[in-house]
Amino acid sequence: MKAQKITLLISVLFLLAACSTYKTQYTGFKHASKFDNSVTVSGVTIGAEAFADQAAAMEAFGFDIKKAGLLPVQVVMDNQGGSNIEVVGNQTFLIDNKNLYWNLIPNRTAVRRIAKATESGAILAGAGKGAGWGTASGAVLGAAYGVVDGKNVAESAGKGAVAGAAGGAVIGGRRGGREAGRKRIIADDIRDKGLEGKTIPAQGMANGFLFFPAEAQSAREIRLQIRNMRTGKTNITQLSF
Repeated sequence: MKAQKITLLISVLFLLAACSTYKTQYTGFKHASKFDNSVTVSGVTIGAEAFADQAAAMEAFGFDIKKAGLLPVQVVMDNQGGSNIEVVGNQTFLIDNKNLYWNLIPNRTAVRRIAKATESGAILAGAGKGAGWGTASGAVLGAAYGVVDGKNVAESAGKGAVAGAAGGAVIGGRRGGREAGRKRIIADDIRDKGLEGKTIPAQGMANGFLFFPAEAQSAREIRLQIRNMRTGKTNITQLSF
């Protein structure tokens, strides 16, 4: 019986520990020339990888970014040309297995999608939604301690729910400030990882993600337009995955 009690408590602790907040996760990258689809255009070597697979995307970002509505494509560029370059966002497209073209999602829209999914609990367990979370977790803990102490489980669960509701109300009251802080973290993270709007300097390297709608479901190619920021000349290249 004692072992069962310990098992129950451990299960509860794992349940509560699963409730995490958004955190930044870094992703390593290989040189652009090492990608199977690598191309060189006007002195710029480009390689790309699509994270259309849900498991691969989750491993790269630390959370289910596809469930947040984003299909990320990692792009690595080695600019050995003599001018700064940039990706032309409104002329860069993802092509899926049905030969449909999908527009690039601007970083600000990507931030909104992730923030919305985070708040709703779609991608993270999070701290719950205020008093509702407090009630649920209080009931679980109340029941657990009722078993351990040999007391009435239903009664203990009820008391736990009341205490949990009070605690949840406090949590809910504090969430406003934390929510704003979390949104700033998400925005900064996406801006840091996103390649959109960034300048790739001459003789420099860049690694980042371009975000497309997860509604695409698959990724066959990416059509990139690159602009020479000195001359204004553009080059278009397509990389297959």
